[in-house]
Amino acid sequence: MTATRVDLGTAVARALALAQSGGRYLIGITGPPGAGKSTISQALVDALPAGRVVVLPMDGYHLAQAELERLGRAHRKGAPDTFDGHGFVALLARVAGQRAGDPVVYAPLFRREIEEPIANAVPISAEVPLVIVEGNYLLVSEGAWAGVRPHLRECWYADLPDDVRLARLIARHVAHGRSPGAAAEWVHRSDEDNARLIATTRSRADLLVAVP
Repeated sequence: MTATRVDLGTAVARALALAQSGGRYLIGITGPPGAGKSTISQALVDALPAGRVVVLPMDGYHLAQAELERLGRAHRKGAPDTFDGHGFVALLARVAGQRAGDPVVYAPLFRREIEEPIANAVPISAEVPLVIVEGNYLLVSEGAWAGVRPHLRECWYADLPDDVRLARLIARHVAHGRSPGAAAEWVHRSDEDNARLIATTRSRADLLVAVP
């Protein structure tokens, strides 16, 4: 069954309603590299009052560069086996189970300027009703990733035409220091390998969100 495709404003309104309904909700934002997951997440952060929403990025569970090099996986950083998927699922279980008065849960954050994850960088208070879980592999049904979806109330798929997505993705790599040629090579070799896997999960989404 194909998920309903909505505009960003409709998705934001849906999140606002959840945040006001009481309780703790985890909403996943997934999609291929460059599709606009961060755009959707930022729109939700901008729309909700301070203290009502926090973004929990899967990218914080990237393996450290030294570990990727030890494993021989640095040349395809971003692939499913270059993350600590089991650690990510364990954190989601903690966050989903938080109740009022429970201690803060800390999540890691990936810093693109140094290409490394930073531990304990995202505080998640038990009083925050809406946690936006952002990442590529939230709807993958194999390996550790199969444990993600049960912790999410809903999972939305960032939907953007491939030509626009690829142009934006190459520009992002250039902005973070790669030459245009190196950026295009990385995108078409590494990022697009991952994008093809992620595209197979599109039909499992609750909503397809059109990214402006």
